[in-house]
Amino acid sequence: MHISGIFVYPVKSLGGISLGEARLEQRGLAFDRRWMIVDPHGVFISQREIPRMALLQPSFSDHGTLLISNRGDSNQEPLEIRLDTPEQPSNQEEVSIWDDTCQANAVSAQADAWLSKALGTACRLVYMPESSRRPVDAKYGTPGDVVSFADGYPCLIIGQASLDDLNSRLAEPITMNRFRPNLVFEGGSPFIEDEWRYFRAGEVSFRSVKPCARCEIPTINPDSSQRGKEPLTTLAQFRRQGHKILFGMNLCPDTLGLIRVGDLISFS
Repeated sequence: MHISGIFVYPVKSLGGISLGEARLEQRGLAFDRRWMIVDPHGVFISQREIPRMALLQPSFSDHGTLLISNRGDSNQEPLEIRLDTPEQPSNQEEVSIWDDTCQANAVSAQADAWLSKALGTACRLVYMPESSRRPVDAKYGTPGDVVSFADGYPCLIIGQASLDDLNSRLAEPITMNRFRPNLVFEGGSPFIEDEWRYFRAGEVSFRSVKPCARCEIPTINPDSSQRGKEPLTTLAQFRRQGHKILFGMNLCPDTLGLIRVGDLISFS
């Protein structure tokens, strides 16, 4: 088995970026979900409330910035954001993600205006500085485990065989980006990731902490932002446990370093 895809989602709930390699940090892959869109009260906004967020596509520029393009409005010029956002203690505020609160920095009035126009609602862009600490759920993590603005855990891995199995049951196959994984691997049987506890990928080590319980975001087509019933209707027929539908495995890093497409997966 080997890593076949690496993805980061710099702004929570916007599009992802495919990479050949990425640095694994304590909070997850570098630049993954370090920015987040919040409402005027500092509460996070996602595709659950505004599906058109799927049409906002980040990319890394050649001169070290993050660009966000609006695929739903080609007339709106891309938004450019610095990747080396400076620490601004005087500009920190408390923001909310699910039941968590943590500190974040406002990015810029320009970013707020751009996003408010693109999404048709008043919103702001915030950044998680290094000084902000958001612990992983203590029921599943260990002391010191922290996470970015991701829903709950630093990384998510899914096997290509798991998606292939699901697609064999669907009338119309879907792509992996519906599930927004950080890591995709090839090889092994469908849902083999359910059985993992500790593994290595290249020079880094991971701890599997919890199967991923899926919300409705996979029902949103990332190409059109249209919502449907699949794949959750089909997944519910064979991947339901109690009130949850499971697909993919949440991970915490045990060692940090570089991870690359092609890295072999091993177990100790």
